[in-house]
Amino acid sequence: MKGIVFTEFLELVEDKFGLEMVDNIINSSSLESGGIYTAVGTYSFSEMLQLLQHLSANTGISIDDLLLVYAEHFFSVIERSYPGLLATYKDPIEMISSIENHIHVEVRKIYPDAELPTFEVVDKTVDSLVLIYKSSRAMHHFGLGLMNKTFEHFDSTASIVLEKLKEDGTEVKFLINKN
Repeated sequence: MKGIVFTEFLELVEDKFGLEMVDNIINSSSLESGGIYTAVGTYSFSEMLQLLQHLSANTGISIDDLLLVYAEHFFSVIERSYPGLLATYKDPIEMISSIENHIHVEVRKIYPDAELPTFEVVDKTVDSLVLIYKSSRAMHHFGLGLMNKTFEHFDSTASIVLEKLKEDGTEVKFLINKN
């Protein structure tokens, strides 16, 4: 998992819960990196999972809800760092449906060894989209949060239903209907 995911996560934890919480979740975890991350480094997903588990235990907030909030934070990073990418699109359905064929292609240019989930477009209309998310990591709520922020970015709203196709969350169907 790319380091930017860790550095931004710890920044969010510091902003929302304070530096003591950052120290707490790092010290409570058994991290090969020692909790020292660079944006361009690559780290084990198990480290992110440990950080999330300890943050959840300390705050009483579910991991899914933490991932949702983190995705909203991460979208603001995308807005700041890659405004040209977002400007390519005029509609949230178009943007979300192009994750696999455009956005992930651009991400791989910056982070060639990034392990990204796949998003298969099953059905698409002007106002709806059905996607299948597949990943060895169950971070579908991170994807959901990014989708929510995408609609917000385009001053639009949608109903997004998430259906787990595999109980462990490694395969999920997103049913998106623009309001």
